[in-house]
Amino acid sequence: MFLGEYTHTIDEKGRLTIPAKFRGLLASGLVVTRGFDQNLMLFPLDGWQELAQRIAARPLADEDMRMFRRRVFSGATDLLPDRQGRILLPPYLRDFAGINGDVVIAGMFHYLELWSTDAWAAVRQSIERQDDASRWQDLGI
Repeated sequence: MFLGEYTHTIDEKGRLTIPAKFRGLLASGLVVTRGFDQNLMLFPLDGWQELAQRIAARPLADEDMRMFRRRVFSGATDLLPDRQGRILLPPYLRDFAGINGDVVIAGMFHYLELWSTDAWAAVRQSIERQDDASRWQDLGI
């Protein structure tokens, strides 16, 4: 499972080092795609396959599903970490998420989110507000 928050730097070639504790889970490959909040989502291959199958099972006649497919699949790239645990993030994904320099890698249990440090700071401020108790109780958890 993916837990925690890490800050790493993208090098001049666009490579991002995966935190050491996650490398074993991603050694056989991974998929990175556009997220929903100006971020990127990184899935291990088995998690990606599960998500892709769920999406593929939905009807093609549904316009919202076609748009969702376009967003998720056209933005996706499959990657294999190198021996140092680095992946090469394509420029179009870095541009989408505003990632250059430092990157926050946030564990989301079954996948990872990649954020620019500025965007993550705003998200973090939003989720750490003290007056959010009522906001979370409606989630049914």
